[in-house]
Amino acid sequence: MKEKDLQAEKLLSKGVPQKLINRYTWIKKHSASDESKGLAIEIKAIDRKGLIADIASLISSLNGNLSFVQSWIEYNGETHVLIQIDNLTESQKLIEKLKTIDSIKYVKPRPTYSKTYGKRVIIMGGGAQVAQVAAGAIAEADRHNIRGERISVDTIAIVGEEELAGAVRAVGRLHRAAILVLAGALMGGEISRAVIELKEDYGIPVMSLKMAGSVNKVSDIVVSDPLEAGVMAVMLISNVGKFNLLKVHGREF
Repeated sequence: MKEKDLQAEKLLSKGVPQKLINRYTWIKKHSASDESKGLAIEIKAIDRKGLIADIASLISSLNGNLSFVQSWIEYNGETHVLIQIDNLTESQKLIEKLKTIDSIKYVKPRPTYSKTYGKRVIIMGGGAQVAQVAAGAIAEADRHNIRGERISVDTIAIVGEEELAGAVRAVGRLHRAAILVLAGALMGGEISRAVIELKEDYGIPVMSLKMAGSVNKVSDIVVSDPLEAGVMAVMLISNVGKFNLLKVHGREF
């Protein structure tokens, strides 16, 4: 049996979700600055019923495959839509056709989010600890990004068991989230259940600082020093970094 198969088998026997193994393997293999073969489009339009359906229908008629859609209503009532299409490379034809859709006012080609912002490190918990983890992550991301990667760092200082548990679960709905770091002094209960769900449902690995509570027991890796945790989080998702979560899973540093 191949070494990687034996490794996966050992992790599965320890209760590591298959989805986490598969997703992390894919993330580690791909550069954070990978550019897809498709394209990204920014659209502004007067809001109306059926707008998104008309956009999707047009893309489908051109044999395009929507890989990402995000839309919201602006302060002035206009709809702002961002789309990414996997298998279309000729943007001009699509742009001209999109302009013919009723209520659309503005269509522009844009770089994809992966090209611009790459993989995301998400850090949440107590304010002081979050700041220290972020300092380490930003310094390490800078080192990688100078060499061509794109790794971004997102932080939120948040307290309260229910609030933190809700935020942890929401990480699964964040585009390009590659790893979550929990930084605090005490986390457990509903937060630990949310960590398990995040790994099982979305395959997103979780690092935690060494702290009181049950979160350490359900995290994939535990780190004592906040600055080191930030550095290690970036190294774990970097395409060029040799540090691999699947090889150190369950360890405490």
